[in-house]
Amino acid sequence: MPQHEGTNPSHEEALGQIERRKADHIRICLEETVQAAGITTGLERYRFMHQALPELDFQEIDISSSWFGIPVDTPFLVSSMTGGSEGTDRINLRLAAIAEERGWAMGVGSVRAAVENPSLASTFKLRNVAPTIPLFANIGAVQLNMGMGVKECEQAVDIVEANALILHLNALQEVFQPEGDVNFSQLLFKIEEVCRKLSVPVGVKEVGWGIAGDTARQLADAGVSFIDVAGAGGTSWSQVEKFRSHHAVQRRAAEAFADWGIPTAVSVQAVRQELPDLKVVASGGIRHGVDAAKSIALGADAVGFGRSLLQAAVSSEEEVNDVLKQVELELRIAMFGVGARTIRELQQTKRLIKI
Repeated sequence: MPQHEGTNPSHEEALGQIERRKADHIRICLEETVQAAGITTGLERYRFMHQALPELDFQEIDISSSWFGIPVDTPFLVSSMTGGSEGTDRINLRLAAIAEERGWAMGVGSVRAAVENPSLASTFKLRNVAPTIPLFANIGAVQLNMGMGVKECEQAVDIVEANALILHLNALQEVFQPEGDVNFSQLLFKIEEVCRKLSVPVGVKEVGWGIAGDTARQLADAGVSFIDVAGAGGTSWSQVEKFRSHHAVQRRAAEAFADWGIPTAVSVQAVRQELPDLKVVASGGIRHGVDAAKSIALGADAVGFGRSLLQAAVSSEEEVNDVLKQVELELRIAMFGVGARTIRELQQTKRLIKI
């Protein structure tokens, strides 16, 4: 299993490890099979009842939304993925430029590396190409047990010039990382302190195993402004870390968790039922705009896309634009197909059935 004890690396060695790990993650997500196995998002179990008479002009369909009072043209989010290693600035800049053009919000990967090594801050500097959209900084929640606090979270927000901070929960991923931080004890109190003292709203997201209703309640009571369920059925980070491991036992153990987690559809419903008024983001294995429409009809306010955008972002802005444009079109067509003029009407539709 992963070795989490032993001699501590120097500060410079630790920074190098972080940068190499980020580069590894991008390479593995592009080149290897890291999809969860034996579990799905659950969205395939739902179908929309087609409305043959939508009583709508397709041109009138409005998919606009907002974050913390900031209007955006779509309910979509480029999920937190990367930054903090060589070459990731190009990926982030391409994503941010097209997100700005098309009205998507955007999160970046963990800003911890740039907080600890300011020379990496440029990989998170996106405001030149994305001056108006909501941008989210990102820190692993476990880092609140590893010496980071409100001050460092504020630095992360400043580096990104972010409208909010996302604290990500990735307990299983850390366990499978050879260099993982696995002390997740007493984090809720520290999350509450960040929510109370930070200058911007704080959200919490999983990384692909989902958030249950009772956990969402704890987080909301701690002051979290939004929850991204990041459910199971998409990228499995135990699978990703398997490809980084040099230990046969660890790799075999990772396989046992390929079907771990709460399916995205289940997690969205559970969090919405527990917290009717909190902003909920659906992500985790969302493939297209129809999946997005189902997620919104199940209770999500916004929908995040991650690894499905990565290949396009490595290629060109044009490819990113095509992918985002297609997702938007698919959502609009799905709304037309059930007679929903706005995102609010889609949330309230009775035309989504479980099969």
